[in-house]
Amino acid sequence: MLVGAGQVSERLGRPGYGARGPVALAGAAAALALDDAAGGRQSRTARLRERLDVVAVVRQFEDSGLEPPTPLGHADNVPRAVARRVGATPRRAVLEVGGGQSPHRLAVEFGAEIAAGRAEVVLLAGAEALSSARHWREQPEDLRPNWSETVGGDIEDRGPGLTDMTSPRLAALGLDHAPAAYALFENARRARLGCSRAEYDRSMGELFAPFTAVAASNPHAAAPTLRPAAELMTPTDRNRVIAEPYPRFVVARDQVNQGAAVVLTSLGLARDLGIPKDRLVFCHGHADVAERPLLEREDLSTSAAARLAVEATLAEAGVEASEIDLFDIYSCFPIAVSVVVEALGLRPDDPRGFTVTGGLPFFGGPGNDYAMHGLAEMVRRLRRRPEAAGLVTANGGILSSQSMGLWSTTPAPWRAGVDAEIRRQVAAWPSPRVTDTPRGAARIETYTVVHSRDGGRRGIVVGRLDADDARFVAATADDSATWALLEEDQPIGRAVTVDEAGVVRA
Repeated sequence: MLVGAGQVSERLGRPGYGARGPVALAGAAAALALDDAAGGRQSRTARLRERLDVVAVVRQFEDSGLEPPTPLGHADNVPRAVARRVGATPRRAVLEVGGGQSPHRLAVEFGAEIAAGRAEVVLLAGAEALSSARHWREQPEDLRPNWSETVGGDIEDRGPGLTDMTSPRLAALGLDHAPAAYALFENARRARLGCSRAEYDRSMGELFAPFTAVAASNPHAAAPTLRPAAELMTPTDRNRVIAEPYPRFVVARDQVNQGAAVVLTSLGLARDLGIPKDRLVFCHGHADVAERPLLEREDLSTSAAARLAVEATLAEAGVEASEIDLFDIYSCFPIAVSVVVEALGLRPDDPRGFTVTGGLPFFGGPGNDYAMHGLAEMVRRLRRRPEAAGLVTANGGILSSQSMGLWSTTPAPWRAGVDAEIRRQVAAWPSPRVTDTPRGAARIETYTVVHSRDGGRRGIVVGRLDADDARFVAATADDSATWALLEEDQPIGRAVTVDEAGVVRA
């Protein structure tokens, strides 16, 4: 169960900005989480610190291959550097794989470890200082802060992960760029629903406008500005189109300085340590599953794995979607929210809302660590509403990995979950044949157009060959006929040709 939570943030140019690096931000959040668990009693905090035997940290974007190395330096052992900041010497130091699913996945993993008696007190933490890193990279070297830190000690480094976002072949087409990859799913969903461009744009704006209201009241939000639906979807100089159908305002905002942490322990140890009952938040159901690789998924308009995870979580918790009081649905792009909302059987305008933080485009997307903030804020909200139930979901990769849980202050025993069975189901699903050398007549299955800052653009198509229905992904030709086709209200389903160079043409 979760017993403590803490969050920190700072913004360039604002009072209190300290140019703290990721370890310092995570360490500050960890200290707050320990104090929170102890109810502000220093003696309890000290006892918690003494029993802290595992520190697990969410991998930064820099270590995941999604950001260039910062010139400001870094810690050699991030989990132990965070532990040192709270005066702890844990038995285990874990650096998790990359992906937005990782904070919640860690909570579930170490909930099970505690239930099995293999851990006593676990600290989970993470942070990003991407805003500061990018700012200081442009400044003279003698003015830059130094984030280097040598700690040493053993570490369980689980590797960068995110192979779906770092594939050389997909990267060559521009699909290591998350907005382009997610746009493929978004446009496929629009085709499934039979919406015009204008109708679908309006629906995305209406989905995310309530998120801005939550962010506007959150002191840790990176963009605390209330925006109406039309403003979110109207392209301007500030809100340029990144990958159709996404303007910048509905894309995860990674230029942030944010850190979060949570503390887990058992009910028995919490009682022994004197942790107040009003601190305790229990997991009633959870699920964790990975999708098939992008091109091996039968339906690119949704996430069938996310649906399985939702069904398993609610079944284990014994609740219906109508009985959930609070939601924090991972929101890097509208499609990430929509697939979970559909799986829950809810309307997109459900009055309960789908975020407690404000969401990744507005609260901020601190690399892989956003869901740690979702958990931390959910803990705070649930304590204010005893017996309420809150669903937290976390998504990683290219709509690839899902981890979610139903949390409440109502006591519940730890349950093992059915993740192995869900994964067997996913592995058994049929998938289309994929070709890396498409040629000949084909039709568009989904697409996007990526726009660069200098006004350039490039088209990307996922298609099916007429000859054998094999799926492929390819760039489009830069000619007037092809652009005219991609500018139609609905290019999906239209006939194209893949030339001898593997380029799609109208």
